[in-house]
Amino acid sequence: MRDTTKHKGMRNKLAETVAAKGITDNNVLEAIRTVPRHLFLDSGFEEHAYQDKPFPIGAGQTISQPYTVAFQTSLLGLHAGDKILEIGTGSGYQTAILLHLQAKVFTIERQKELFKKTQLFFSKAGYRPKKMIFGDGYKGFPQEAPFDGIIVTAGAPETPKALLSQLKVNGKLVIPVGVEDQVMTVYTRKSEKEFEKKTFGNFRFVPLLQNKK
Repeated sequence: MRDTTKHKGMRNKLAETVAAKGITDNNVLEAIRTVPRHLFLDSGFEEHAYQDKPFPIGAGQTISQPYTVAFQTSLLGLHAGDKILEIGTGSGYQTAILLHLQAKVFTIERQKELFKKTQLFFSKAGYRPKKMIFGDGYKGFPQEAPFDGIIVTAGAPETPKALLSQLKVNGKLVIPVGVEDQVMTVYTRKSEKEFEKKTFGNFRFVPLLQNKK
């Protein structure tokens, strides 16, 4: 698939839709206008790529709704050069949005099928996360901690303590918490032992799965 003028026009409309729903971060809106979402979907979904909807990407997973991607990204409050851990690489669309915002991205995927598919896509499309990890997102990535931000793209029944422990002071964890529906939750690390918690409404994500060992 190529990226055409038609696709760019569709992205502009998508950014307008996302802005109308309340996204005000201009850098995030510019990322939505720039990253070619249709390349992250199978060709059969190309015509639907710029609808503000999630779509299946295989292995029982979905590419998140663009509004949700923009909302979570806005909550991170990114600065260029921030070190970000993403839990749930999926199709790589959220990763690409973070990379467009000049974050240093470490991303974890536990589904082998998706890990291989997205790793290959990144190399072909020229996306360069700092590291793509096949592993258990519940454990985070302590080898590179602490992080300026951690973003979880699947619904967690509870907040993994390992992720909180891997935040820098003033770092943020953006995570949807709940079983059926999830509440978008942001933890900001205020000190070694103190966290501020804020919630931002209900969403619905595929579940964050944990390796059973």
